[in-house]
Amino acid sequence: MNRALLLLPLTLLACEPGNPENNPVCGISAMAGAAMVLEQFGMPGKVVREIPSSIEGVIPARVVGYGTARALAGAGPDGLILGYEGEGFPRIPGFGLLLFEDSLETFQGVLIYETEAPLGLPLLGSISGASNTLPLHGLRVPWSSVSSERCPLFGPIDTLAK
Repeated sequence: MNRALLLLPLTLLACEPGNPENNPVCGISAMAGAAMVLEQFGMPGKVVREIPSSIEGVIPARVVGYGTARALAGAGPDGLILGYEGEGFPRIPGFGLLLFEDSLETFQGVLIYETEAPLGLPLLGSISGASNTLPLHGLRVPWSSVSSERCPLFGPIDTLAK
């Protein structure tokens, strides 16, 4: 019983408000959101075929299972080029997925998966980590189904640092 009383403050501390990415409930929510994103591939009209010109500068990016990091975006000869600045960038296989809120067509961020991309997706560019480059695709998702105000899929990023 004394052990349980000692663990209670630690458990409550883990659920304190603050950075939602440090909250265990939000961690589970982020994993579920990433899985739900992949379910959108089979739905008509969800695949993005052209890159909007509004994606540039510093954007939020997240490797599934890791926290939100910065990615630098710019145009290249073969599409959008992203440079990922966070932890956990996967080795090949893997792919990046530009996510857009489906009803407003607003860009939300880039989710990076450590698995093969579904076949037949249009290549929109590439995303590079420290040692390799992965293909970049795009998808429209019902944002409220994969992210919430309490547990956003992408946390805040510092757009001025570095």
